[in-house]
Amino acid sequence: MNHFLAMTDLDTPKLQALLNRVAAFKSGRDETQFRGKTLALLFEKPSLRTRTSFEVAIRRLGGHSIYYGPQEIGLGQRESVRDVVLVLSRFVDAIAARTFVHSTVTEMARYATIPIVNALTDLEHPCQAVADLQTLAERQGGVAGKNVAYIGDGNNCAISLLYGCALLGAHYRIASPEGYELPAEVTERAWVLCAASGGSLTLLRDPLQAAAGADALYTDVWTSMGQEAERAERVRVFADYQINQAALRAAKPGATILHPLPAHHGEEIAEGILYLDQSAVFDQAENRLWAQMAVLATLFEDRQA
Repeated sequence: MNHFLAMTDLDTPKLQALLNRVAAFKSGRDETQFRGKTLALLFEKPSLRTRTSFEVAIRRLGGHSIYYGPQEIGLGQRESVRDVVLVLSRFVDAIAARTFVHSTVTEMARYATIPIVNALTDLEHPCQAVADLQTLAERQGGVAGKNVAYIGDGNNCAISLLYGCALLGAHYRIASPEGYELPAEVTERAWVLCAASGGSLTLLRDPLQAAAGADALYTDVWTSMGQEAERAERVRVFADYQINQAALRAAKPGATILHPLPAHHGEEIAEGILYLDQSAVFDQAENRLWAQMAVLATLFEDRQA
């Protein structure tokens, strides 16, 4: 990999190799070090898990990080994206960027001479998906052939998880209200990937129909950062799109519960559900660390090859 901007930067063997490396770092079997490497974190949005996991990941790999918040750089306002990336390429070894729009990270990759990692955009959250797939594999003994039900908005997490499931041969069902579905170009690409892997994609309206017989139930907040003005309308539209006891009864007994956090208890996930034994949400959060380590190590090695 030169950069990691989207799940479709990977094919099936590369994704499986990346997941194998996630597991190796987590178990202590991979002790690769990149002493002296510097990771720049360019964040237009605040973060708990993404910032912490990247900072700890690069430190565990022997390097260190520099964090830049939205007021320190002003991407595309105080200074052009191109100029920022050309300067940082002379100082640091990689950039993890958390931006409002996906075009920002693609522009970064166009001009950078160092790896760019998508730490979240409006279109994809690929590092989250790597952690999601690792967690699913741990709890379910693998990903291929599993029934994964996503309940809610066809957002960046839904898209990246879909691509990962499609690459690995899982059966992905998503229930979204009208007007909040996955983009058409995403579903078209996913169906092509499913045809090659033996997976499938089913688009639904009814959340309980999506949950029926599922090995895993996944949801995300109804209102993401940057959508605050839509909150009242989204609360109304998504009222039935919740992981709750009805969804758990429809799913397979003990189905794995997944959520990228932060969670709005009583909205997309009913009160108490996050803390059930079958919830892997905090394993999922931990796996962000091992996923970031695997992504960074792979990018550094591929650049050296």
